[in-house]
Amino acid sequence: MAQRTRSEMIVETRAKLMAAGRKAFAEVGYAEASMDHFTSDVGLTRGALYHHFGDKRGLFEAVVTEIDSEMTVRLKARAAKAPNAWESFVEEGIGYIEMALEPEIQRIMLRDGPAVLGDPSSWPSANGCITAMRQSLEGLLEAGVIADVDPEATARMISGASCYAAQWIANADDPVAISHRATAAYRRLVEGLLRNAPLRH
Repeated sequence: MAQRTRSEMIVETRAKLMAAGRKAFAEVGYAEASMDHFTSDVGLTRGALYHHFGDKRGLFEAVVTEIDSEMTVRLKARAAKAPNAWESFVEEGIGYIEMALEPEIQRIMLRDGPAVLGDPSSWPSANGCITAMRQSLEGLLEAGVIADVDPEATARMISGASCYAAQWIANADDPVAISHRATAAYRRLVEGLLRNAPLRH
């Protein structure tokens, strides 16, 4: 019973540090977030932070991973509401771009994330995103919805375009206006994959 209690305490401590870190990173940014934000504010010691995450960067990386997982769940839910496989694919991409309007995602994932952790395409979560998109494209290809393309190359190019668009929005003076432009351009871009692409004049 004591072992279980200790395990629960470890989980609780980690959760407290994650919540405090997430709040601080969202409100003041990575550079300004201090050890006090992560520890004393929630009644913990620096030793607890070092034990669970190593340092501030380790905590930040864990927060990025947590938010990324939540974004994936939300995008899958959005895609599931679409009327067909093609619209599901499009909605997932547009959903990602529109998330750049959310302050927490703007600051942590799109501004500080690349500055602290480097190119998003090198993040551990990036491979999962590319794999999921490649599988979607393979399904659309097999169903005859899209023209003959290289699924992996196309997935990487679309993912790169989405990521860049999201960063554009996050750093824009008028994020809402840029979001409208970016999502319209994204839809137009991916429509070019359709076997019977709509004609535009």
